[in-house]
Amino acid sequence: MAFAGTLVSCGGQEDDELEWEWEEEKDNSEKPRVIWVDAAANFPDFANSKENIVRDLTLAKEAGFTDVVVDVRPTTGDVLFQTDVVEQVQWLGAWLPSGYTKIERTATWDYLQAFIDAGHSLGLKVYAGVNTFSGGNTTSIGSEGMLFRESDKKEWATQLLTESGIVNTMDLGGSGAKFFNPANEEVQDYLCDMLEDLAAYQDLDGIILDRGRFDGFDSDFSDYTKKNFEDFLGYSLQDFPADVMEYSMTNGGLPSSLPTYFKQWLEFRVKVIHDFMEKAQIRVKSVNPDIEFGVYVGGWYSSYYGVGVNWASPNYNTASDYPKWATANYKNYGYADHMDIILIGAYAAPTRVYGTSEWTIQGFCSRAADKIKDEAIVIGGPDVGNGDWATSSSEVTNQAIIQSVDAAMNSCDGYFLFDMIHLKQKDQWKYVKQGIDAVTGEEK
Repeated sequence: MAFAGTLVSCGGQEDDELEWEWEEEKDNSEKPRVIWVDAAANFPDFANSKENIVRDLTLAKEAGFTDVVVDVRPTTGDVLFQTDVVEQVQWLGAWLPSGYTKIERTATWDYLQAFIDAGHSLGLKVYAGVNTFSGGNTTSIGSEGMLFRESDKKEWATQLLTESGIVNTMDLGGSGAKFFNPANEEVQDYLCDMLEDLAAYQDLDGIILDRGRFDGFDSDFSDYTKKNFEDFLGYSLQDFPADVMEYSMTNGGLPSSLPTYFKQWLEFRVKVIHDFMEKAQIRVKSVNPDIEFGVYVGGWYSSYYGVGVNWASPNYNTASDYPKWATANYKNYGYADHMDIILIGAYAAPTRVYGTSEWTIQGFCSRAADKIKDEAIVIGGPDVGNGDWATSSSEVTNQAIIQSVDAAMNSCDGYFLFDMIHLKQKDQWKYVKQGIDAVTGEEK
């Protein structure tokens, strides 16, 4: 609202009238409601059918969503948009009634453009979601991605601190995403080249980076990263990695006595991610100054140091709340001021919707807004299909979906839901609509 005030000098003489403009608080009906569309989970419907894309985006629109994030770089690291930098997705694994199945893409039309066209025809904003530092993925039906195809890029892969020492992730078995080393300059340039091509989509509303982080607390312990850390410190380490971390610490929980350079190591890691985000934002905006640039992050800030990310404002003093692990300079590498939009995974259980602490949907959202300090739009919400949401009764989850809209939209700048596939599988669209209608005043 606008506030007009008249200044009067100490001598009682009236000065010129000055007007202060206070930013109006958004009405809930104006706040964005964002739904995520995971590439792999939704591939059976969307890989080869524009009609299905229109069908399901129509359902999203009718439920009250205003924005959609379409995943165009799944964890394999291959893409579903036009670029010469990265190979196109050939297949993805997805769950069907018959089991986990390879879904091949035979269509030649532009997957991202199909979402842009369908979304805009319905009045939806369309963002492209990108799994950032993932370069390959292994499942029960095979491995795919650049790190599996190009053996000469093995040095780009992260090296993990394991019980038996430091090991390249490509030498470890098991399923899941294979991460790059985020500190590697060649990796960063490769990803920025790709993001420039994505930003060239003139009608794309924005880009959201997911997995813009280290693989985990056990990453990255390569000689490359060690050298960069030593440059950051200004001197060499005598006992690496013991000077920064012990393997026992990778399982969670911090010992009472920390390694000598542990806190500086955490500061260095968030600087790596901060500097990449700053670089990526500049590269994206150089192609399309009007495109929105943002991230998806988990709302559990108190432990998010484990993946090397400080998503807060640099004006939020991390060390004042978390002196155990944050240096005085940790706050300098909060990257919220480089973002237009930050999606917060408020992934609490369906029985923990309201509250002020982490691990409640409301608490995740309100705490994120407090830490981001208006540097970016903050939009939070639940994952309605995993964890306790997958095992709770329909009665519990349906009610939690309704309540989650209220908890998020009255605590931050909008509502976010992961993932479309969950609403489709359980036909829960009506509960989202009920929640949105109640919060926006559309309820009849």
